[in-house]
Amino acid sequence: MKVILRTFNLKLKHPFTISRESHTIQPSLIVELQSEGYSGFGEATSNPYYKITVDSMKQNLEKIIPFIESVTNETPEEFWQKAYQYLKNDMFALCALDMAYNDLYARKKGEKLYQLWGYSTDNNPMTDYTIGIDTIEKMVSKMKELPWPIYKIKLGTKEDIAIVTELRKHTNAIFRIDANCGWTVAEALNNAIELKKLGVEFLEQPLKADNWEGHRELFKNSVLPIIADESCIIEEDVAKCHNHFHGVNVKLVKCGGLTPARRMISQAKKLGMKTMVGCMTESTVGISAIAHLLPQLDFVDMDGGLLLAEDIATGITISDGIIKYSELNGTGVTLISK
Repeated sequence: MKVILRTFNLKLKHPFTISRESHTIQPSLIVELQSEGYSGFGEATSNPYYKITVDSMKQNLEKIIPFIESVTNETPEEFWQKAYQYLKNDMFALCALDMAYNDLYARKKGEKLYQLWGYSTDNNPMTDYTIGIDTIEKMVSKMKELPWPIYKIKLGTKEDIAIVTELRKHTNAIFRIDANCGWTVAEALNNAIELKKLGVEFLEQPLKADNWEGHRELFKNSVLPIIADESCIIEEDVAKCHNHFHGVNVKLVKCGGLTPARRMISQAKKLGMKTMVGCMTESTVGISAIAHLLPQLDFVDMDGGLLLAEDIATGITISDGIIKYSELNGTGVTLISK
């Protein structure tokens, strides 16, 4: 097996701003695994909140190229367990590697990834489209630029209710709110009352990640469901979130790829929690991988490719929130920028 590592600076259509940071360029690492005439692709983006850079991921993967190239016919689960021993301190790099291996494995088997997993795609959820924090006028403009059935609205400002009130005047779409740890318990409880009136479906991560007591209070008293994001990083966190959140948003880069994400989703479902997968402004490489988890999800946020000024791959396509799979096997990705 041959390993190829590529880095990209993905330019965004608009500055992407959340409660704690803003950026216009998203650095990304693409892993390609080649074997027996097939290629599998994986992706992980950098993230300052988690202190992850493209360079650090690349260096950690370069160190274990001899291990990767020695792999033969391991299942993705077997491969992940071995790779985890090398990359347990860099789940983002592990994600890119795991994603590429899953893609390669399914292509060798002659199946799409969801088919290999035995999933039916008859009732896949639609994806939302994210409106980052900006002036109210610019947030309205971004929404009008791409009419969509479901919007995720980033909040965590002093004008949060005013923002959603104004956005509601321009669309009948479902709203989802992501405060990215930007509220207090009192703000979350009070905002939930007003936001429910404005057609909001749920709140994502309103409090700081380690405020378990606060989230327990919200879980018991909020008029809107609460979904964990920053509080749900790895597999062990799902059980912690039980009875503190109504659902979990699993991010592939944070948990180490598709393989652990599937286990997290299964565990959450067994605990009676809602399941969601979100993206981290990946290109269509990472977004296409997410698509194969759709049959197991209640909600999905996979708009990374839609936020880019220019994509680097083809794969799944999204129209009006509805995801269509590529005709290719695996995750269905073809890299167009090398």
